[in-house]
Amino acid sequence: MTLESRLDDWSRGWRGPLFAALVALIAGLPGLFAMPPLDRDESRFAQATAQMLETDDMVVIKFQDQPRFKKPVGIHWLQAASVTTFSAAEDRGIWAYRIPSLLGAMLAAAACAWGAAALLGPKTGLLAGGILGATLLLSTEAFIAKTDAALCGFTTLAMAALMRIYAAHLAGETINRWTKLAFWIGLAMGVLIKGPVGLMVVVLSIAALWIWDRKAPWLKDLGWGWGVTVLAAIVLPWAMMITVATDGAFWSTAVTGDLAPKLAGGQESHGAPFGVYTLAAFLLVFPASLLLPAGLVQGWTGRNEAGIRFALCWLIPTWLVFEILPTKLVHYTLPAVPALAMLMAAALRAPLGPISRVIGAILSVLAGLLLAAMAVYLQVEHGDPTDIVWTTLTALLFAAAGAVGAVLLMRGTAAIALVTAGALGVAAHAALVGVLVPRLEPLLLSPRLEKALEQADLAPRGGAPGPVAVTGYAEPSMIFLLGTTTQLTDPAGAAQAVAQGRPAVVEGRQEKAFQAALAALGQTARPAGVVEGFDYSDGDEERLTLYRGAPIRPGEMGDEAGEDIPVEAQP
Repeated sequence: MTLESRLDDWSRGWRGPLFAALVALIAGLPGLFAMPPLDRDESRFAQATAQMLETDDMVVIKFQDQPRFKKPVGIHWLQAASVTTFSAAEDRGIWAYRIPSLLGAMLAAAACAWGAAALLGPKTGLLAGGILGATLLLSTEAFIAKTDAALCGFTTLAMAALMRIYAAHLAGETINRWTKLAFWIGLAMGVLIKGPVGLMVVVLSIAALWIWDRKAPWLKDLGWGWGVTVLAAIVLPWAMMITVATDGAFWSTAVTGDLAPKLAGGQESHGAPFGVYTLAAFLLVFPASLLLPAGLVQGWTGRNEAGIRFALCWLIPTWLVFEILPTKLVHYTLPAVPALAMLMAAALRAPLGPISRVIGAILSVLAGLLLAAMAVYLQVEHGDPTDIVWTTLTALLFAAAGAVGAVLLMRGTAAIALVTAGALGVAAHAALVGVLVPRLEPLLLSPRLEKALEQADLAPRGGAPGPVAVTGYAEPSMIFLLGTTTQLTDPAGAAQAVAQGRPAVVEGRQEKAFQAALAALGQTARPAGVVEGFDYSDGDEERLTLYRGAPIRPGEMGDEAGEDIPVEAQP
């Protein structure tokens, strides 16, 4: 049986969306269990959800005692449901908080296949969903416990339903009520997860399609009466509760403290020039980079076709908004990537032109080599000899995905090139996030700190006096792993904790001030361990010393006491 016939068979009915969801599951699953809690956004979201479960307050979002008024509550409710079902807040297992992101990625891939099938055919729909599910961007967001994969899932669901409504109107067919419901649920959940972003994608796409067609009679078929009621029933209850609970502070802070800075400039040093997303697109869609030029050509040559037209009206306005936006983060364009996947899949319906093949092959090789070089760089900077085997395997898989795909593409077998590059690319990503990165101990400061406290019998969650006082290191992953009550303080506060019989963690640059504060209290402290590594969030080398929270008499610790300090693996 040829690949073409297999694709025809796999794309029938619900097989296409289910197969696309399976691709997203396979691509995202390795990182879900293997990767430690990431700084900073993931751990902030997870910690805020854990506090909701600890306090039974499912309305007000907080990180320790600080309000976190940036995003709506949707992702926290999804994470809370996942943790309640599969784990517990006190376990601090980050994998349970990531399940909604993985399900969001699966929903995005399935919805992409479902929507594209209506206007571009089931086989093209299957390929589009599979391309999206395997992309480096979505498969990475699939194991990170924050808003983006879930937002992509529900936004793609709304857009796919809109696509099917548009297709039904063009064909003069009756629109299924479940399709309309899918649109409104996708739109409402997108708002509840990330405010205006999903709504913006839908509105811009509708407006662009309206302008292109010079009419939009199909809009009356959305079921506005009961649909708006569904949207309000999902969004308004929490919106009203948070308004009352914070006296309106949530909305003012979200707008002035989060949204407005993103519109005004590069928030938190995340600015970049116009066009950076376009230049990086070949990496974001890897391992489908080889089809990127053909997809763009297909967008131009097939622009009068309904399915291509819809994909362009989805892709172009949304992409332009994110290019214009001063604040740029790599995941911002994710809601537009399904439309790009549709264009790339549609390009496979006819033989690719020679220029598209050559440029696609070059981009494929370049992306594979850059990602392979990244794996080598991680090994050189943060690995040790025991990691070389996995570094080599990861680099070879990335390089092979780019090179083999390019060779097959140049031989004229574009579909086979896509499938082969896709399989190798997913395997490379699994090796990277499932094995290599979790082995790079210098990057795992917070997990190693948690382990060091446990080994020294200083972990409050293990029964030791708490909370742990920490000075000079304040990454959210540490708060998530050590517990909500972890005390972020100055050297004097850390010294006071030791005097009170609690453990303290002191970063090297705070050591002198800490010792001075101890001396002022008439105390000394016995080191219980050292964790050294690299804080990738701020680019600093860190040395974290653990001190026992049991005061000892001056003179008890001799000059050689440091010889007994257990030291974690050196960077």
